[in-house]
Amino acid sequence: MTLDHIKVVGVIGAGQMGAGIAQVAAASGWEVRLHDVAEPALRKALDRIREGLNRAREKGTLAPDQVGPALGRVRPAGRIEDLADSPLIFEAAPEEAALKTALFRRLGELCKPETVLASNTSSISITALGAASGRPDRVIGIHFMNPVPVMRLVEVVRGLDTSEETTALALKVARRLDKTAVVCRDSPGFIVNRLLMPMINEAIFLHQEQPELTPVQIDLAMTAGTNQPVGPLALADRVGLDTVLAILTVLHEDLGDPKFRPCPLLRQYVAAGRLGRKSGRGFYEYESHQRSAG
Repeated sequence: MTLDHIKVVGVIGAGQMGAGIAQVAAASGWEVRLHDVAEPALRKALDRIREGLNRAREKGTLAPDQVGPALGRVRPAGRIEDLADSPLIFEAAPEEAALKTALFRRLGELCKPETVLASNTSSISITALGAASGRPDRVIGIHFMNPVPVMRLVEVVRGLDTSEETTALALKVARRLDKTAVVCRDSPGFIVNRLLMPMINEAIFLHQEQPELTPVQIDLAMTAGTNQPVGPLALADRVGLDTVLAILTVLHEDLGDPKFRPCPLLRQYVAAGRLGRKSGRGFYEYESHQRSAG
């Protein structure tokens, strides 16, 4: 299959990442079928995509006359069967191994043999998802960074049996979406999270061990001291503390190295529902979320 054969793409998962993938795919000219099991999530995703396209117009990265057509190319799909004819499907479901495995098994049964299945997972094995699908040569990781419309990088992750043809197509997809791609083999955390998550985890340990060091102080030390644009605790809130915990758990279990052990304070925050920006509170509080939820 070549890039020219792709006219419609499917996106599974209407959360922040799925909405972002749908937005950049629609802005690039593709028709998009956006699926989620929850209808409210689909409605919220369409609002998020509309806002994202308008922000792109304001920044000058999207022409004013492109906003309406791009939004019109995104169609909600209440049933996963509605994606069956899409030659390329992006999976952006929650970061749960059992859920993704079951989803790839279903897609393997549902889709045409030539359909490419691309997972946005940040840590789960592409090899395992490929095996579940029954078409491991057609399964690949295309891991976008958050927020998808802004961040340039995608990790193209090859499973053990991912074909050269599928890898080549993924690289062309990345260029079509105006992304910079780095190819890596399937391994826990891939590249970015293998390096990033231990730093975030250590920042949480530091805050737990020295509570007088506030999140503001820890983040300032890293932004002013290493020239990072965002500190580790603010970034954790942006990613979602539940997602951070899920990634660290995979790294710890798969690599067996105690340096990846999730900080107990992180577990407490997740158990308390303090998930970061998406819940209105993590290491910081977010007034805009509280106003919109009230």
